[in-house]
Amino acid sequence: MPLDIGLIGATAIAEKAVLRPGSAYDDVSARAVAASDPVRAKEFADRNGIARVHGSYADLVADPDINTVYVSLHNSAHRDWVVAAAEAGKHVVVEKPLCLSAAEVTEIVKAAVGVHVIEAVPTIGHPWQAAVREMITDGRFGPLTGIRTEIRFGVPAPGSYRERPELGGGIFLDSASYWLQAVQATVGLDGAVGAGHSAFDGPNGVDRSFDATLTWPDATAELHCEVGDRHVANHEFTFAEASVRIRNFLLPAAGAMPLNLVIRRANGLKTVEAFPPVCYYDLQLARVRDIVASGGSELAAAVDRITLMAAIHRQAREAS
Repeated sequence: MPLDIGLIGATAIAEKAVLRPGSAYDDVSARAVAASDPVRAKEFADRNGIARVHGSYADLVADPDINTVYVSLHNSAHRDWVVAAAEAGKHVVVEKPLCLSAAEVTEIVKAAVGVHVIEAVPTIGHPWQAAVREMITDGRFGPLTGIRTEIRFGVPAPGSYRERPELGGGIFLDSASYWLQAVQATVGLDGAVGAGHSAFDGPNGVDRSFDATLTWPDATAELHCEVGDRHVANHEFTFAEASVRIRNFLLPAAGAMPLNLVIRRANGLKTVEAFPPVCYYDLQLARVRDIVASGGSELAAAVDRITLMAAIHRQAREAS
């Protein structure tokens, strides 16, 4: 099935996640774009060879020549346009996070009848995750006791939605999908109890620093995320007999980049498992094509992630 895509949002991420990787396929094409600023939408369309510019998101969703809608708006707008597109019979790819609350998740699941709704978490499917999962499953380093994730992003531009809580801003909502997806892909989220803490002392009361924990009877998964000058994106898996670390795990979002798992055993031996260069967005679009063609689904996994994310964020907000 060809992907005839309409872009809701004339954004840099749409160029990286849809237009550039889509150029490798004969059956993927961007048919139309809509943005809050029609001038920006026209400039985006001209720059990227998109024939049609719609004057509203609703007009794009109603376009009969589009079968797939890609949503890259501020976080609080995701639910509305995912639901609208799904109810119009379109497949939907939406930038992470899928939405912001359990109630919004319920609305999306209800709307996603006969169509695919895919949360665009670009780290999904990278082979390092399967490699760590195999280490856990086969017990080669003893039982897993903990996971530690550290994420630091740059200071948002003035006026960015990332500094407006009513638009779903804050560092946790920007980071949690990467943490939860990695945990889900390696150990799973079943039975996890989540908790979070932040002072919410950033501009307009957003969180510029956030600590979150998932707890099981025999292990924990921790996230520390913050706004800062130096980019950080690391995971560390601690076993009884070794630690396994991956640094800069978001590098493949910038292009085809290699990643390494650095394994340090309790006896001091260090080994490296190397993964060849790959771009996350190439993997992501290939996965979208496969899901639409094969009838698979990732929605249930996304629902589990968002349900935990929303509960942790709400608990931290209420406690602040």
